[in-house]
Amino acid sequence: MKKIIIGDQLVKSFGEGDEKRNVLDGVSVEINEGEFVAVMGPSGSGKSTLMFALSGTDGVNGGKVIMDNKNLAEIGENELSDIRRTKMGFVFQQPTMLKNLNILDNIILPSMRDNRKNAAQITEKARALMKRVGIAELEKRDITQVSGGQLQRAGICRALMNSPKIIFGDEPTGALNSKSAQEIMDIFSKINEAGTAVMLVTHDAKVAARTERIMFMRDGAIVSELSLPKFTGTDMDGRIEQITVKMREVGI
Repeated sequence: MKKIIIGDQLVKSFGEGDEKRNVLDGVSVEINEGEFVAVMGPSGSGKSTLMFALSGTDGVNGGKVIMDNKNLAEIGENELSDIRRTKMGFVFQQPTMLKNLNILDNIILPSMRDNRKNAAQITEKARALMKRVGIAELEKRDITQVSGGQLQRAGICRALMNSPKIIFGDEPTGALNSKSAQEIMDIFSKINEAGTAVMLVTHDAKVAARTERIMFMRDGAIVSELSLPKFTGTDMDGRIEQITVKMREVGI
């Protein structure tokens, strides 16, 4: 299976002198094409830091991140920005939207900055994505006129605009009620089934149970992994039980 991103012996430190600590302590990880991966761990375990390191959003103090045979630490900021914009998508717990723009314009804004000549094509793709995730009728709404789940769907559309190889999600369901969270996970599953790799940072076993590989982190290290078969929609309780048993085993 083709590897999209390789993290090799990643070290990320904060603080100085006696206060210095490694939030990532020699972490190695590989994300393969079309994988659906979750990272779980307690607060401060390094799971979000790992995501930011693998995506090149934040630098590391040691080790290297490789994507498309390029060490992300050795390329210029412009090339790194191009890679993040064209090959990665990002979905966060609270989507960052501009209040003076409607939902459609918020979705297309990042793409329009680089490609104004193809405005009609970009808008057409955004509308197709909005239809795909069930918010086609909301394109003219202000961001204050939609629910949290609808806003998160808009954030997913924005992340998909450039057809990325991988979507990174940092607690993407953390601010949603259970119904909206399930709907968002249904969308992530469909994105993954279409061939896009997905990596989610989460504390929620129900979210992790929808993925196929779970990495468990503690004290800046991956202490265990769990592989699950593709989710069919009928074995959620058993999957959650496997996750909670593994969490107890590794002390998280």
